[in-house]
Amino acid sequence: MSKSHIPVALERCIDLLTPAIEFSLNNDAETIVIDATLGLGGHTRALLAKFPTLRVIGIDRDEHAIAIARVNVEPFLDRLTIAHTTYDNIAEILEENNLTAVAGILFDLGVSSMQLDDGERGFAYSYDAPLDMRMDQSQELTAQRIIDTYEYSQLVRILRIYGEEKFAPRIAEKIIDARKIGALTSTKQLADLVKDSIPAPARRTGGNPAKRTFQALRIEVNQELAVLERAIPAALAAISVKGRVVVMSYQSLEDKIVKADFAAVSESTTPRGLPVELPGSAAKFELVMRGSQGADEAEIASNPRAGSMRLRAIEKVAA
Repeated sequence: MSKSHIPVALERCIDLLTPAIEFSLNNDAETIVIDATLGLGGHTRALLAKFPTLRVIGIDRDEHAIAIARVNVEPFLDRLTIAHTTYDNIAEILEENNLTAVAGILFDLGVSSMQLDDGERGFAYSYDAPLDMRMDQSQELTAQRIIDTYEYSQLVRILRIYGEEKFAPRIAEKIIDARKIGALTSTKQLADLVKDSIPAPARRTGGNPAKRTFQALRIEVNQELAVLERAIPAALAAISVKGRVVVMSYQSLEDKIVKADFAAVSESTTPRGLPVELPGSAAKFELVMRGSQGADEAEIASNPRAGSMRLRAIEKVAA
């Protein structure tokens, strides 16, 4: 069941978390990092291998991924606690493990390579499969249910907001027409419908025209942005002083949420123009880097998924 994979920005993420982990190792009885997106366990395995006394709590909603991660991290399972849930439940996980704070939290957002490569999961337009797209296959909402039951206005909304699709009305109309005759039950049928909905000149650039629609449906099925909007504040509240939160995002909607939350907590609340900072107004967090970083050309060449990655990190500097 083990599956090899190349974690995105592996060394960079380890480097960003290392100062927080080393500070905790030198000052605390126990050092814990949360891998909020355990996936196949690549980042977790590297952390546990580098720090022999580190404990990791791995979170994932995909039970298939968890099963593979258990195999991939097998030499270190005694220091790994796994939570089958969404990563906005960080506060609850801390409470369940009798913790008040952790040294670091890592997020590797979006759909995983394993989920994309498993054709039957319905995430990819390159495979003909049922319209599923669930990260947690125990949940009820699927892409098929959205296609079959959402009203025209709902379809337009998710295609515009989550897919940033300017032809959302036309695609939504065709979805409504196709479902009336039961002609939309697979990823191939949906991809073909989207292609037919977009004028030929607009299809000549930007890759597969179905990409934005598939992204929109996937985000809606898994409530990815809503979960992320709750998760980043929860993560910031969960780290100790000198702790760090490291986030990799793969599309602009995710990155905007992370950027805004990081900016909000890393800026002083003293009104601009005052000569001194008011008591209690200093920021409790500090950005580890200005803006975001992408993968270098060598990593993109060996791991194409890294091409759209944006990496951000923040450190807690005061209680």
